[in-house]
Amino acid sequence: MTAASRTLPYAALVLRLILGVMFLAHGLTKLLVFTPAGTAGFFESVGFSGFLAYPVIAFEVVGGLFLILGVLARWVAALATVQLLVAASVHFGNGWSFTNANGGWEYPVFLAFTALALALLDDGAFALKRSARN
Repeated sequence: MTAASRTLPYAALVLRLILGVMFLAHGLTKLLVFTPAGTAGFFESVGFSGFLAYPVIAFEVVGGLFLILGVLARWVAALATVQLLVAASVHFGNGWSFTNANGGWEYPVFLAFTALALALLDDGAFALKRSARN
């Protein structure tokens, strides 16, 4: 067993935790600060259906918890990759940097590829319910 193979589960754990905390924080912000109605209004202002705010909030809160706990983490990360790429599309016209007016697309694209890396890796150490393996 190589050093890399011994530390791989912990690398996946770190990815899982940082993505889970990020999703949970963003979901709770949409729920408790902006409110679901306010988030729906924002979605409509950028051309999405306001209804989509509700499943997005639910996914971010529940998905964030699932990632933190290690419940089907690879599947959640795969769904998160898609959700984050759609979120990035809102920012494509703003340019690359997150410091641009209305935020650039670098952050959601970075997170999308971080989620993709986790989906391709493993559920990681201390996962409560592992995703099915091929």
